[in-house]
Amino acid sequence: MELDIVKASQADSKTFVNLRDVDRSATIGQIKQMICKQKPALYPERIALRTEVKGKSLSDSMQLSKLELNKGKELYFKDLGPQVGWSTVFLAEYAGPLFCYMITYWRPAIFYGPDAASKPYHYAVNIAAACWVFHYVKRILETLFVHRFSHATMPMANLFKNCSYYWGFAFFVGYYVNHPLYTPASFKDPQIYAGLLGFLFSELGNFSIHVALRNLRPPGTTERKIPRPTSNPFTLLFNFVSCPNYTYEIAAWMSFSLMTQALPALLFTLAGGGQMVLWALGKHRNYRKEFPNYPRGRKSIIPFVI
Repeated sequence: MELDIVKASQADSKTFVNLRDVDRSATIGQIKQMICKQKPALYPERIALRTEVKGKSLSDSMQLSKLELNKGKELYFKDLGPQVGWSTVFLAEYAGPLFCYMITYWRPAIFYGPDAASKPYHYAVNIAAACWVFHYVKRILETLFVHRFSHATMPMANLFKNCSYYWGFAFFVGYYVNHPLYTPASFKDPQIYAGLLGFLFSELGNFSIHVALRNLRPPGTTERKIPRPTSNPFTLLFNFVSCPNYTYEIAAWMSFSLMTQALPALLFTLAGGGQMVLWALGKHRNYRKEFPNYPRGRKSIIPFVI
């Protein structure tokens, strides 16, 4: 069959790429490879193909024979722009905050004055630094050894946006928590240690969910299954919400905010929590759309609420 590839932004203009002798059993991934042969400046991860101008991008595994193509057998092309691997993105996102926070922990004179580093640290400051380092080292190790990504790449522009968010907040939180004039929690030890226990509990829960999600997806595939509790008690939260990893993540930063009693830490928690709620709502909708037998009683991120 003959297939015309038309730019979605110029749907009424001439054909962008014309493909001849295309087998109807060909997949979208194979079509992308054919396009790249005619347009060497492109690569498959940069290409999105749709059956409608503003439709949903087709998965690489989709076969042409299963599509209802428009008149003249057209697919609409969108250039996603320069791409970068997800692992690279996450490593940059998580390594940056680690170093940014520790720079403020060392109290450089340029930020705090020449004598700041010699002033004593409240033990809560040291605990907060240890928790911060633990969290981001955990995230880096999960990126390297746990996560299996459904998409190989993301737009390069997102790398700068995400890094600005994580790195900027790391400096913001670190500057105030590590300041020589930092005032510890109002209720002293009970508040500090309650926050620490909540943080560690939530981090362990978050890790448990990531492992459970990893085991749902066979290596090298993008297969999706309904997540369910495993023998690990931390995964029981799957009975109530679709994205317990976000639930535990928000709980961890709420605990960190309680422990440090620092407004920047709370703002970081609220900003991140708001974004995670949006992500969870989207994933919850996708689960319900994809799986007719998806548990009806589950919420997206907060049990019984949302």
